[in-house]
Amino acid sequence: PDLPACNVQAAAYLLPAYTQYLPADTVCLCVVDPGVGTDRRALALRIDGRWFVGPDNGLFSLLVRRGRDVLVNEIHWRPDTLSDSFHGRDLFAPIAAGLAMGKVDGLGAIDPGQLLVPDWPNELAEVIYLDRYGNAITGLTADALPDTAILDIAGHRCHYCRTFAEAGHSTLFWYRNSNGLVEIAMNQADASACAGLCVGEPIAFVPG
Repeated sequence: PDLPACNVQAAAYLLPAYTQYLPADTVCLCVVDPGVGTDRRALALRIDGRWFVGPDNGLFSLLVRRGRDVLVNEIHWRPDTLSDSFHGRDLFAPIAAGLAMGKVDGLGAIDPGQLLVPDWPNELAEVIYLDRYGNAITGLTADALPDTAILDIAGHRCHYCRTFAEAGHSTLFWYRNSNGLVEIAMNQADASACAGLCVGEPIAFVPG
């Protein structure tokens, strides 16, 4: 998806959801890197059989926290020419291509405890992404809420519906999306426009 610009936190919560169904040995090139050109580390991680390549800026924190089998490598290799503003092209892409061909040169294992891990909650009760239909994807995993949960967002209350068809036309509701996240939507309408939702919008839970 086209993530919110420079939003490392949103990407960190979306990565586990969007990569969970990829086959073993998939190589994911992940570049949300507002600190490009600084001394932040470059990483190649193998998590539950998949490779992830990108910066050490919190991007992989949820993947590492939730992973069962985690190996973290710092990328020591550097190209002959490394721009200050495009490490995705000059550094991360060549490493990802090499991993896809079975080459693991230029890497050194480090303790996962050395990673930059922001103090982000395991369940983030806010909007992290708006898709092209105006649906609001949250940082809450689908298993975090019972069907009876009532959410309050931007002054609107929404109840759970299993499908869009269960909700009335233009009714705001929440459901469990195909990637295992809680999503807020409207049946045949743009929830972000109609309800005034935006990235970062907090979600409250209405007592039952």
